[in-house]
Parts: sequence; structure tokens; C-alpha cells
Amino acid sequence: MRKIAIYGKGGIGKSTTTQNTVAALAEMGKKVMVVGCDPKADSTRLLLNGLAQKTVLDTLREEGEDVELSDILKPGYRESLCTESGGPEPGVGCAGRGIITSINLLEQLGAYEQELDYTFYDVLGDVVCGGFAMPIREGKAQEIYIVVSGEMMAMYAANNICKGIVKYAEAGGVRLGGLICNSRKTDREDELIIALAEKLGTQMIHFVPRHNDVQRAEINKKTVIDWNPACEQADEYRTLARKIDENKMFVVPKPLAIEELETLLMEYGLAA
Repeated sequence: MRKIAIYGKGGIGKSTTTQNTVAALAEMGKKVMVVGCDPKADSTRLLLNGLAQKTVLDTLREEGEDVELSDILKPGYRESLCTESGGPEPGVGCAGRGIITSINLLEQLGAYEQELDYTFYDVLGDVVCGGFAMPIREGKAQEIYIVVSGEMMAMYAANNICKGIVKYAEAGGVRLGGLICNSRKTDREDELIIALAEKLGTQMIHFVPRHNDVQRAEINKKTVIDWNPACEQADEYRTLARKIDENKMFVVPKPLAIEELETLLMEYGLAA
């Protein structure tokens, strides 16, 4: 089983990218489990056609320790398996601890003992605390893909995540599999992210163009592939899934100094 974590700046499109990629892998016949690691609990709703899945933490609060795997793991698109960690009540506690509690419970209940080709962790925001870094710190995830765009803060977050990968790569087998550019239509965006990837020592594994079909599918509470399998954007996610499935390039990245990032942005980010 390949264990993958998707990181990136908040709002960059991690959950959308994860769910559409998982749908494409499921269409390929892969057995995939998605572990949502965000208190918003929106990492699986497109795979579940909008079902507001009860989170692991909510289930524990309401039912105590007497929890079965079927209570927290629901079947989604093409037999994908979906769970949401959830988090504490707003303003109380650490959301990162929800990730730790959720993954530990999934292990205890045998979720990882099933015949799975992939487990995907859709992780909230940046590597800013031990809880959010848990999937890579504890070796739960072995491959990291970072969703990025040509915007400065998205690149800054990607670089910061690379620093976290370097830290935990020393103690375990976690590696960076590449950058996924979720386009914001900035100037020379593909060239910029390819250049960033090269400096980090990795690859831009795929450039996902911006298209309103993504929003149209979300309004219909579906992934793009589920909503309109014949559209061009569905093929983009199929291509991304295939590239991940065939990927052999896993590296310990080389993070940049902030001055290098700014220079890169100035070089590529200005209109030609």
C-alpha cells in the first residue's frame, strides 16, 4: 500500500485536488482510503456526493470508546473509503490532536489491514505544529505531494513544507514526490513552478489548469469525473492520477532561502 499525504497552503485546493485524483485512481480500479485531516471535514464530501460525514472526534464525543470501524469509515465513489478526523469545538483545544486521535483509532480498528492500494491524507494547511506533521512524523505517509500555484504565499508554504520533510526524512522514509500546480492563471505560472521544482530538487508532476467545470461539479456535490467523465478537466485529473501511480521520483527536497524565492518570483512572475 502506498501512503500519500497532500500538503499545501490553506485555500490552495488540496481537498478538491485530492478527491478528484482519488476518483481517477478509483476509476482505474485502485482501492483507495481517504483520511481527512481538517476540522472542516470537507476532504471526502465530493466522493460521498455531499454527505456530511460524522467525524471521528464527533463520534467519540457522542458514543464514547464503543466505536466500530463502520461508524467512522464510509464507502464513497467506486468503493473508495472515506473518513474525517474532525477537530475540537471552535476556540477549544488543538486541531492537530484530532489527527493523532483519528489515525490511532483507525489503526486500532483495523482500517489499514484491508486490501488497499493507496491511503491519502488530506492535511490542513502548513507544517505548523506536530499534529499537522503527524502523518509524516510518525511514518503514516511515505510520499508527499504539495499543491501550489504561482502566488507568492503558496510558494512560501510549499518551501516551508519542504523544510518539514527534510526534518522528518532524517528519521524515516518520507520523501517528496512532486509539486502539483493548481493553476491560478498567474503570469508564466507553469514555467515558474517548474523552476521552483528544479531548485527544490523535485518535479512539477502535473499542471492542473483552472476551469469552471471544477466549480460546477462541486455545486453538484461530485468530483469532476463523477459529474462529467467526458470533459477535458476530468482527463486532467486522470493524467495526474496516472503520473502519481507511475511516479518513481522521490527525493529529500532542498528548501530555498526566502531571498531565492523572491528572486524566482520576480524572474518568472512578471508578464513577458
